[in-house]
Amino acid sequence: MIDVFLLLGTNLGDRHLFLQEAIRLITQQIAPVVKSSSVYETQSWGKTDEPDYLNQVIVLQTILPPAEVLTRILNIEQQMGRKRMVKWGARTIDIDILFYGNEVINNPNLIIPHPQLQNRRFTLEPLAEIAPYLIHPVLNKNILALKSSLKDSLIVKKL
Repeated sequence: MIDVFLLLGTNLGDRHLFLQEAIRLITQQIAPVVKSSSVYETQSWGKTDEPDYLNQVIVLQTILPPAEVLTRILNIEQQMGRKRMVKWGARTIDIDILFYGNEVINNPNLIIPHPQLQNRRFTLEPLAEIAPYLIHPVLNKNILALKSSLKDSLIVKKL
């Protein structure tokens, strides 16, 4: 079994309900959630005129290969009404693979670890809550060290 860390984000509609529904579908279609962070409210990143997000990091344990996890995640996003119209645009749900064990994957359709996670407070806050000493396999730093060197000043607050 491989630990897979996912970041969930939503900034449209009933955000709490969308997080719960994403977790239900992930459990049903990929693997049960073994650990989850608190929910955090975050200012919009990248496209700052969007509504605030709710973000949460969850951990699964699976034997599915990374490409299959990605395929299932994309299907869940589509099931939940995700429309990819504008980069960093508002969305009912966004599910990112942060880590797949300690694997490093650099394919056109899949990059793991997530290439921006070390730059985003909305990712590192919930990740540090549940896996502070997890080592980033490319940067060779733990999550707390990445968080402490963060330059992102967006407001991220635990709900």
